[in-house]
Amino acid sequence: MAKKKQGTITYDALGKALKNRQYKPVYLFMGDEAYFIDIVTKYILSSVLKPEEQGFNQHVLYGKDTDVNNLILMAKQFPMMSAHQLIILKEAQDMKKIEELVAYTENPLESTILVINYKYGSLPANKKLYKSIAKCGEIFISNSLYENEIPAWATRTLRSKKISIDNSAALLLAEFLGNDLNKISNELDKLAMLLPKGENYITPTHVEKNIGISKDYNNFELQKALGTKDVAKAFRIVNHFRANPKNNPLTVTLGVMYNYFMKIFNLHMLKGKPQSEQESALRIPSFFMNEYKLAARNYSPGKIVNIIADLREYDLKSKGVNNVSSSDGDLLLELVYKIIK
Repeated sequence: MAKKKQGTITYDALGKALKNRQYKPVYLFMGDEAYFIDIVTKYILSSVLKPEEQGFNQHVLYGKDTDVNNLILMAKQFPMMSAHQLIILKEAQDMKKIEELVAYTENPLESTILVINYKYGSLPANKKLYKSIAKCGEIFISNSLYENEIPAWATRTLRSKKISIDNSAALLLAEFLGNDLNKISNELDKLAMLLPKGENYITPTHVEKNIGISKDYNNFELQKALGTKDVAKAFRIVNHFRANPKNNPLTVTLGVMYNYFMKIFNLHMLKGKPQSEQESALRIPSFFMNEYKLAARNYSPGKIVNIIADLREYDLKSKGVNNVSSSDGDLLLELVYKIIK
C-alpha cells in the first residue's frame, strides 16, 4: 500500500492494536479501496462485543439515513451491561453536515467506539473534524494497490489459507481483474475452494479452468512474446484475439502494450542503478525483472520511441481516424508485425 500519511495508522498496526483490544473512541476509515475498510470493520463487529452484549450496544447506521445530531446523541449514551457501546457509521460520505460531528469528536465518550466508514474519498486533512479525530482516535487511509503489488498481495492472502500460487497465475489474475481487491479476493476464495483434495498450489491451468481466463492467450502472454521476440507465439495470440474480439478489446491491449514498452524505455534510462531501485521506480515485481531486462536488450530506446508512435497511431485508427475498413483484429496484426519485425 502507499506510504502512511502523517497522523494516520497503517493497516498492520491497526490490526495489531485491535487484536490486543487497544481501542480508541473514534476511528475514521477512508480512501478509494473499499476492501481494507470492509475487512477491518468486519473484524471490529465480530470482536469488540460479545454476542450477548450486541443487542443493546451495537448499532450499524448509514450516512444517507442518519442525522448528525441523532448520531451525536447516540454516541453520548452509556453502554448497558458492557464496557463499550459500538457504533458503525457506513457510507459516511453520504451523510449531510458530517463536519458538525466535530461537536462530539472534540470530547468523545471513552466507553463509545465510533467507527466512521468514508469510502471512495477522503475527509480533507485541513478540516476540524479530521484534526479532531486525529487527536482522539485513529485514521486509516485505505489506498488502492498498484497493479504490480497485486500478485504479491494475492500470494500473501492465499498463504494465510496455507495455499500457494504460481507467480504467472497471480499476474494473470491481476491482468484480467485489475486492482479491484474485493473481486480478486472472491476469485481467490473460489480457486481455493475448487482445488482438488490434497492440492494446495494454484497454477495458470487452475485459473483458466475455473475463472475463464486463457492462460495462453492474454495480454500478459502477448507482451511476453513481444519482449522475447517469439514471433510464432505473438502471432498465435494475435490470431486468437482476432477470432475472439469481444473478449480481447483492442483498446485494452493497446493500453497494456503502451505501459509495457514505456517500462522498457524507462529501464534503459535506469541502466546502472541497483535492481531494487529499478523495481521500485518501474513498479515491476522482482520475479519478472529478468524478462524486462531481456526485452530491453531486444529493443533499443530508439526502437521503443518508434513503437510508442505506432501505438498512438493505431489507437487513433481504432477510433476511425484514417481508417475506413480495417477491423480491430487487422489493426493489431499490422501493429504487432511492425513491432516485432
